[in-house]
Amino acid sequence: MRKSQRVQFTGHHGLSLSGILEIPQTEPRGWLLFSHCFTCNKDLKGIVRISRGLSDRGWGVLRYDFAGLGNSEGVFQETNFSTNCEDLRRAAEFLTAEYHCPRFLIGHSFGGAASLAMASEIPSVVGVIAVAAPSDTHHLARLLISMSPAIESDGVGVVTIGGMQHTISRQMIDDFRSQRLSDRVRELKKPILAFHSPDDETVAFEHALINAGYRGVAGYRGVDSSEPPAASGMYPRTLISLPGSNHLLTSSDRDIPMIVSIIDAWCERLN
Repeated sequence: MRKSQRVQFTGHHGLSLSGILEIPQTEPRGWLLFSHCFTCNKDLKGIVRISRGLSDRGWGVLRYDFAGLGNSEGVFQETNFSTNCEDLRRAAEFLTAEYHCPRFLIGHSFGGAASLAMASEIPSVVGVIAVAAPSDTHHLARLLISMSPAIESDGVGVVTIGGMQHTISRQMIDDFRSQRLSDRVRELKKPILAFHSPDDETVAFEHALINAGYRGVAGYRGVDSSEPPAASGMYPRTLISLPGSNHLLTSSDRDIPMIVSIIDAWCERLN
């Protein structure tokens, strides 16, 4: 039987972050660091099921809350993509100091974007798993402004996401706009495993095609080639399509077992 263990560690600006270790019964085959989506937390159903499924297969997993969300300290409107990336770095440092360095980063949606952005900066990481992850942060800035124009005009606004209200500050939008995530993904010299649904209602499937190296997507800005990853000189990239699935992976009971099985095999091959 695996064991779930609550932990606390220090994130950006000295804030206390909350995490849960999923520890397998036997010596872990390796450790994965799991980052959650925008406005979500480590206890999202899909994140919990994937983490525990991997632990049941012998992998150690640390899932944690970014500052201002879940059980972590901080004010959400004072965070941004840069602080998320710093929190991820601190989580990797905690895991390294207390248990073992992470071999893989895994993230859902915006957490997948942070994982892609930080993979090159964590030497122990040999691969990244991106689940329903965007290829840039600019689209989220545009979406939030469309939901609440006051963010741009007044410096702060309120949006409703998943039935919950969240205060968004202009500094968050400015940070999203300043990122060059697509460049960092393109230049990443580590393998990527991407899962995405063509029916994702939140992050379009085109983002997965960009992350996987298929840059020549008709109608998608900034693309200049229709060559597959193997022909583009990139490190190995694998895209798994999840037709019929929604963004939070709650529409089909078959999704999570398949995702866990593929991650298990992919990580074992790289480990």
